[in-house]
Amino acid sequence: MAAIRTLKSGTSWADAWQRCLAVAPEAFRDDRVLNLWNAMWQADGRVLPAVTPVDGSPVAGPPLLDRGIARQAVRASLDQHRAWRHVPLQERRARVAATLDALTEHRELLALLLVWEIGKPWRLARADVDRAVDGVRWYVDGIEEMVEGRAPLDGPVSNIASWNYPMSVLVHALLVQALAGNAVIAKTPTDGGVACLTLACALAAREGIPVTLVSGSGGELSEALVRAPEIGCVSFVGGRDTGAAVATAVADLGKRHVLEQEGLNTWGIWNHTDWDALTAVIPKLFDYGKQRCTAYPRFVVQRELFDEFLAAYLPAVRTLRVGHPLAVEHPDDPYPDLDFGPLINAAKAKELGDQVAEAVSRGAVPLYRGKADETRFLPGQDTSAYVQPVTLLGPPPSSPLHHAEPFGPVDTIVLVDTEAELLAAMNASGGALVATLSTDDRAVFDRLAPQIRAFKVGHGTPRSRGDRDELFGGHGASWRGAFVGGELLVRAVTRGPAGERLPGNFPDRQLMP
Repeated sequence: MAAIRTLKSGTSWADAWQRCLAVAPEAFRDDRVLNLWNAMWQADGRVLPAVTPVDGSPVAGPPLLDRGIARQAVRASLDQHRAWRHVPLQERRARVAATLDALTEHRELLALLLVWEIGKPWRLARADVDRAVDGVRWYVDGIEEMVEGRAPLDGPVSNIASWNYPMSVLVHALLVQALAGNAVIAKTPTDGGVACLTLACALAAREGIPVTLVSGSGGELSEALVRAPEIGCVSFVGGRDTGAAVATAVADLGKRHVLEQEGLNTWGIWNHTDWDALTAVIPKLFDYGKQRCTAYPRFVVQRELFDEFLAAYLPAVRTLRVGHPLAVEHPDDPYPDLDFGPLINAAKAKELGDQVAEAVSRGAVPLYRGKADETRFLPGQDTSAYVQPVTLLGPPPSSPLHHAEPFGPVDTIVLVDTEAELLAAMNASGGALVATLSTDDRAVFDRLAPQIRAFKVGHGTPRSRGDRDELFGGHGASWRGAFVGGELLVRAVTRGPAGERLPGNFPDRQLMP
């Protein structure tokens, strides 16, 4: 009989909160986090109640500001920007480097906050922190050449990002933007991550980084964070619906922008025989329950290879480990080794379950449905945010699972008979961030890959957002504005020579690097 699970020693939310109060008392009150604007921590805003997806218990919620205070925060950030842009580069480097040292010192606490706030397993939570720190260090080491002949923007950079990568996407972007000479503004995602972001920004603010951190609904704050004339650039990571509204606003205003949006990333199988390689990679594709912009939720498979595909795929998906990220047999045991924990909230879990049920009722064939392993949870805990992996064959065209990214552990499979069908199915969402084609024939890959509407296409291997000097962008509706990654991230948030045309995806052109 399996032992009853308990919480790993020292990892409760109460433990994490007390550590936050000790490390950054200026940013945390007894029962809430504060907003940071005008270089001061402010106890303003209406605190939105929040629960952790891990077990449904209460955690700190975002203190929502109204648009009037948000406008004040933007004006104050412009004042900071006008001073910071004249700070010598070597001093900016030193302050950002000191911030990275502080983030490294508090790496374990930042990761623990990610576990509780957004449900990341420990391994992935620490990786999120490490990617942020290591990625920004690469820019600190090479920034002189990247900013040579360039100048900061005329106003601060406004950052609106989704909840899934608070450190390696949002904090990483903030620090590189500041390194390049800009004041920075961030809106905390309402779905999770506010305590982690508050701690990270507190450590940055102590080193003199001109950062503003505010909370609020997108509708309430968009006028200030997107449309305000003081804003020099808008950086957005999120869904297509919200992104389309932001894109319309920045296009109307002629404002610099970087808008990363969702797309249906696909994995094609055509004239392929290396099934061991596919089996090995399948579990990795489920990291964090596929709640990431570069997840692969769609397989497009040559019909005559479907039996061999299933023989490689099903044993791998059956190995997936799902559970409470902090539940252990003994309090001092290592952290659980999981592929993923909960989805971001119970509402998302229900939505995804409803989509699966509807797709099956309309003709999709359920090939695999995972079963919960009760030994990976605490006794009697709330598990409403957890979804076990599901695989569906042939989602009907009427289903969102046919054409949109599920942002959860649901794979769909589409069978094709011709190369033309393969390409049509891989391009179903009108543009994606990444794609992969598994084929034994390199000439076939070289011929088909340019016709796949994804910014990065792997040959039998997954592609990712990338780090350091790897560029990143998207095709079609998955990306609008300047591309980023490597030197392009710095170019996107600085001014170059007159008439410069940044690489990116714009209404009138797509200019590749």
